[in-house]
Amino acid sequence: MCGGLAVAIHAQPRATLDVDLLLPAHQVDGARRIAGTLGYRIDAGLLVVRKGVIEIHRLSKPDPETGDLLSLDLLVVTPALSSVWEERERVAWRHGTLPVVSRAGLVTMKRLRGSGQDLDDIQTLEEDHETD
Repeated sequence: MCGGLAVAIHAQPRATLDVDLLLPAHQVDGARRIAGTLGYRIDAGLLVVRKGVIEIHRLSKPDPETGDLLSLDLLVVTPALSSVWEERERVAWRHGTLPVVSRAGLVTMKRLRGSGQDLDDIQTLEEDHETD
């Protein structure tokens, strides 16, 4: 897990519009098949934010209550993200543990992308870490 949900785990909850998962390229097809069984059948294809650095397979489904699109972003472990993948952590959760990118890995990912939300998340992660 990475993205906004990982920020919530490491620092504080914030609104997010998608679920972000980081996985090796050889696991993408299997993850897409599983997501399809969960209703994620709208395929936006490969989104290249930075070639060879940030590559995302986006799948979506309509929310049955609101009709809004719920998105699942499968981020590929590129060479630029290999250390982030290797340093992921297991975090206790309700029904077991979740693999989550580390706080430092999350900051690395967000610096590579550099959107406004990413910069806000970096600030939140760094401020929250100072109070630990």
